[in-house]
Amino acid sequence: MAGTSLVTARERALAVLGGEPDDATLRRYLHGIPGVDAVGLEQRAAGLGSRSIKTSSKAWALDKIISLIDLTTLEGADTPGKVRSLVGKALKPDSTDITTPRVAAVCVYGDLVGVAVDALGAAHGDPDDGLVSVAAVATAFPSGRASLDIKLADTADAVAAGADEIDMVIDRGAFLAGRYGEVFDQIAAVKAACVRPDGTSASLKVILETGELVTYDNVRRASWLSILAGGDFIKTSTGKVAPAATLPVTLLMLQVVRDWHLLTGQRIGVKPAGGIRTSKDAVKYLVTVAEIVGEDWLQPHLFRFGASSLLNDVLLQRQKLTTGRYSGPDYVTID
Repeated sequence: MAGTSLVTARERALAVLGGEPDDATLRRYLHGIPGVDAVGLEQRAAGLGSRSIKTSSKAWALDKIISLIDLTTLEGADTPGKVRSLVGKALKPDSTDITTPRVAAVCVYGDLVGVAVDALGAAHGDPDDGLVSVAAVATAFPSGRASLDIKLADTADAVAAGADEIDMVIDRGAFLAGRYGEVFDQIAAVKAACVRPDGTSASLKVILETGELVTYDNVRRASWLSILAGGDFIKTSTGKVAPAATLPVTLLMLQVVRDWHLLTGQRIGVKPAGGIRTSKDAVKYLVTVAEIVGEDWLQPHLFRFGASSLLNDVLLQRQKLTTGRYSGPDYVTID
């Protein structure tokens, strides 16, 4: 999955802002965006979340969820063996059913990217082509508390090791203090660090850590800021802070990418991450995506689930559709 053009991203930002992306210009633009009707947003999310899908569509929905998962391990105790096991599950989520689709990507720490790439072998590539990407968290994940030089080295190392996607974290302290130009510049610099020697680029997902942004207005502003600076995806959370992904927040972020598409013609991806553990919950997100931005967004380069335990529940539901009965949790691997 290729990232957007650096020149194009900056040109679009200048065109949208009407000036250089400094603190004053960004503050004027971001604070000029209408405030969020919190009650209306949460009611809309609740309404979408209550919709059901036809039984005939359930098999399609379960397979679609699997194909949009970034299968993730981000623990301090991660080992090469655990990553190889994760890759094995990514390639064959259900070893008893070869019709089970592959996940979109595996997401690991940067120092384990090479292990994931090697384990994937010929299956490493674009998930839109049925292959599996390697995503790496970077920029001092999950806190984002490091110098810009360290963040850029972190990103460059992961890209050099074969990462197709970089999941960066914004500096929430700078954002909440109103230093929007600093946040913009950091995202733009990380975007530049995603470029490979051959001119291609890893895709950039920008993690907002919405659980620390306090208000819906801040989530909307951070979403716009991340897109203006060149993010290919906006992502809710690291999964290390509560609350992580919620349906109202994801709905709000989808509204932003819808509005950006109407304004510029560019499509930006959305990735809710953390806290989505059941197929029932994941279906609510599919319905919301289809309603807000359309079913065209339900493909790996435009929507992902960041998850570790979600896949197991989806597999159990899938087995139930096939056999007519629920399997026990021991029928799926715990990785």
